Amino acid sequence: MNLSEKADQGSQRFRYIKLCIFFSGLSVFAQLYLFQPMLPMAAEHFNVSVGDTSLLVSSSTIGMALGLLFFAFKADSYSRKKLMVFSLVSSALLTIISTWIPSLSILIAIGVLKGFVVSGVSAVALAYLTEEVSSLAVPMAISMYLSGNTIGGMSGRILATLIAGELGWRNAVLIIGIESLILGVVFWKLFPESRFFNPQKTDYHLKVKQMKFFLTNPYMLRLYFIAALLMGTFVSVYNYLTFRLEAKPFSLSHFIIAFIFLMYIFGVFGTMIVGKLSKRFRMNDILKGSILFMLAGALLLLSENIYLLIFGLGLFTLSFFSAHTMASQMTALYAKRGKSSATSIYWLFYYFGSSILGSGTGYLLHAYSWNIFIAILTVAVIIALFLATANTSKEGKRIQ
Repeated sequence: MNLSEKADQGSQRFRYIKLCIFFSGLSVFAQLYLFQPMLPMAAEHFNVSVGDTSLLVSSSTIGMALGLLFFAFKADSYSRKKLMVFSLVSSALLTIISTWIPSLSILIAIGVLKGFVVSGVSAVALAYLTEEVSSLAVPMAISMYLSGNTIGGMSGRILATLIAGELGWRNAVLIIGIESLILGVVFWKLFPESRFFNPQKTDYHLKVKQMKFFLTNPYMLRLYFIAALLMGTFVSVYNYLTFRLEAKPFSLSHFIIAFIFLMYIFGVFGTMIVGKLSKRFRMNDILKGSILFMLAGALLLLSENIYLLIFGLGLFTLSFFSAHTMASQMTALYAKRGKSSATSIYWLFYYFGSSILGSGTGYLLHAYSWNIFIAILTVAVIIALFLATANTSKEGKRIQ
């Protein structure tokens, strides 16, 4: 196949790829964190603790982590488009089914399954773009995918909060499930088939060898734990901030709280800022600076002044996405061979950190107070800073 046949800017094929890859990110992340803003409602409905309801979010991210591990071995065995269509449609159907589930434990089990199937999109989306889109157009295509991820996560939370406040949390789940199903069907009809990829057998021996190397490499291990700690901290804040804002001294309505999630826009700015800074400064220095600003943002969340708290949340969000962008790029650049194995392990730690810290800190908040909760999160961020500082040694010089 002639490389000139790859999708280029301005072509109809590229427009369809760009649109559909945006829709895929929109659907995945709207569903993945669907329950996050509705945890107080779910806690009241099921009469359980904050930590118990947080499993509605963590179950999906645990499923996502397990799915990414599975697809690290098996993704190349399936058609790119068929795998993504299956992931989008089946996850939407599971979300719709969740509307009528009366048991919290079954809802959590469905969350694990949903996270597992939806990981098929994340496992192959970037590979598809680099295979099918011309090199000059790849950055724009990837930008559309990441924008879909961010906007999906933000809009899903806002929509869920507004609908749940007016119609109840189950109706919010149903509407987002139907929306995701429509996006999946549009994706199925419009997304172009692969021209530069054919399913192939997996070399398990090579995959295991690559993963063993990365899991025993101190430089990479530190990056993986940074991803786990920062993502766990980030998800913890957004999981439980609604509880904080509903209580005194803020006592905000669900309508106002919904728009707090607009802070996700700062995540886009964070990615853009570090993209420019990386041309002038060492990546690890940017990573350390981002973690320091994230720490400052977390400390501002202790404030009882709503304006200071919102400023802190914006700084915290921008800094998290900056740090995540740098850590993921450093992971990919360090791995001269086996990039897919290196990045799949990164995402595995990323989502396990989200699941473990995201739920564990909920039990701490239930048992103690918001101040203790933030104190634990700042400790996690400080540990991540120490890990980033340790990665200034000669082992990482090739990408400094």
